[in-house]
Amino acid sequence: MSISWLYLFAAILLEVLGTTCMKLSQGFTKVGPSVLIFISYGLCLAFLTLCLKKLEISVAYSVWAGLGTTLIALIGIFWFRESTTPMKLISISLIIIGVIGLNSGK
Repeated sequence: MSISWLYLFAAILLEVLGTTCMKLSQGFTKVGPSVLIFISYGLCLAFLTLCLKKLEISVAYSVWAGLGTTLIALIGIFWFRESTTPMKLISISLIIIGVIGLNSGK
């Protein structure tokens, strides 16, 4: 695995952290999570930019967006006790299939 892929996975994890902190900040009323939003997203975009030195933007962005969305949906279900419906689970599966499809179409 190249360093570019490690940068991409770091960007995904930081994006997920930032988005989770959005929920935890309760509309910017909690200082810690509010500050982490900006730090996480700043670092996320830095790592995403670094990974684009070697990875195709179509691949990097689809993996970043798809895995980030999937992880946030799962965090919503398991951590924040959001509803789980068959349509939500099917949609998460379609996101994963789409990311795989975009990356295997080389």
